[in-house]
Amino acid sequence: MIDAIDRQIIEELNKNSRTSFADLGRKINLSPSSVRERVQKLEDNEIITKYSLQLNHSKLGYGLEVFIILKLFSGKLKIFISKVSEFKEVKEAYRITGSQNIHMKVILKDQLHLQQFIDQLIVYGDTTTHLILSEIK
Repeated sequence: MIDAIDRQIIEELNKNSRTSFADLGRKINLSPSSVRERVQKLEDNEIITKYSLQLNHSKLGYGLEVFIILKLFSGKLKIFISKVSEFKEVKEAYRITGSQNIHMKVILKDQLHLQQFIDQLIVYGDTTTHLILSEIK
């Protein structure tokens, strides 16, 4: 199990996963070696499963972020799930409950790119697209 100190470590790493063990130690009053041991234990117990990179997609030429909800045609679920990782535009994809099957966060260059991407998806099912205006949290 994890304790209050582990939770503090997780909270700090969640803010910035590149924080050094020394900086973490200063923030939570532990030595860097103790922090390292605790982080290693959290990784070994698969509480921390990966570290990720967050990009500013607009500075890379991708000025459009959308959510696309897909209602798959009958018999297309397994096929789509096996193919979704091939779409470089898809940053997150979830199988969901309700009348639709798939919820995706998609990064695109512009409206034309969106149109072309939707054209690739419509062979799998009906799409509903929501433009992301801003991130709140």
